[in-house]
Amino acid sequence: MEMPSWTVLLGFLFGATIGSFLNVVIYRMPRAISLSNPSKSFCPACKHPLGVLDLFPILSWAMAGGKCRYCKVPIPFRYQSVEILNGTIWAGIWYQYLVAGWEPGKAVAYMLAAATLVAIIFIDWELYIIPDQINAFLMVVGFGYNVYLVQTGSPAAYTWGIPSSVAGALTGVLVLWGITFLGRAVFGKDAMGHGDIKMARGIGAILFPAMAVVSFGLAVVLGAVLGIVQILVRRNEPEPVGEEDGEPYVPESYGSLFKSLVGYVLCLDVVGLFFPKFYMAYFGEDPFAPVGLEEDVEVERTMIPFGPYLALGAIVATVFEGQLRGGIDAYVRFATGNPAVLEQGQGFLRL
Repeated sequence: MEMPSWTVLLGFLFGATIGSFLNVVIYRMPRAISLSNPSKSFCPACKHPLGVLDLFPILSWAMAGGKCRYCKVPIPFRYQSVEILNGTIWAGIWYQYLVAGWEPGKAVAYMLAAATLVAIIFIDWELYIIPDQINAFLMVVGFGYNVYLVQTGSPAAYTWGIPSSVAGALTGVLVLWGITFLGRAVFGKDAMGHGDIKMARGIGAILFPAMAVVSFGLAVVLGAVLGIVQILVRRNEPEPVGEEDGEPYVPESYGSLFKSLVGYVLCLDVVGLFFPKFYMAYFGEDPFAPVGLEEDVEVERTMIPFGPYLALGAIVATVFEGQLRGGIDAYVRFATGNPAVLEQGQGFLRL
């Protein structure tokens, strides 16, 4: 039932259209602005509601010369890049799972997950946060995909005798929390943000254990390469000077780390989204509190959020899952020279 190759264009168009909605999510959610009120998109500069001519993905921005049609203030290229990036990713997933093969359930799940990860990339890169609502949605997509696999009788629905999405979510939490714990124990510093841990849980839920671990490895490689580039680009920028300069650095306590681990494993943070008072009582913060605007966010020039690379690694894993599995299997066979080990490797990567 594979679809013809030309339909990849449909995947791009659908992805670009969803990318237009992602721009709304990226702007509004960190600022605690409702996604439905105001109901119409608006210019961030003059707040004028956008008309029909402003809502065509990619084309509207280009035809307006990258400026608002009402106040003529330049619109950041970010809006265009989100639409292009999400369209390209959806086109890749469309080709892999609807043209080259026929896995419609995986295609839908991976498209939704990739769109969520695109939103995370741009929010975290700009504001150094990942809203809990987005991380929760990513995990729910993974659980929903697992339900689909159970309904269709797929052997991939279970790993280690439990639902594969649950096994993957646990893997993601434990791997990223473990890195955080080691950073605290060995270096006395906070090595990972809690948003990254919760995102890893969602990535594990959608990719399942083996591919989630592969995506984490890709994130490390991407972080090392692109992080160095980012530092070099920003090396001449002056360090911000604020009121916090000179205050002693206090890393997160071990008690808080272990309490958070229990909360993430039991998904208490997701429950807390429906019961904010419970969230505040357990985690000590308001999940719906807005952050400051971009101009109010000051960070050291050497600070690099790991979340975008974690998301990029997962996106690469969704688009190129088959190629990654094949490449790793081939490496196992080459490194061991034993075809039997290859079979074991295929069994591992099939999780």
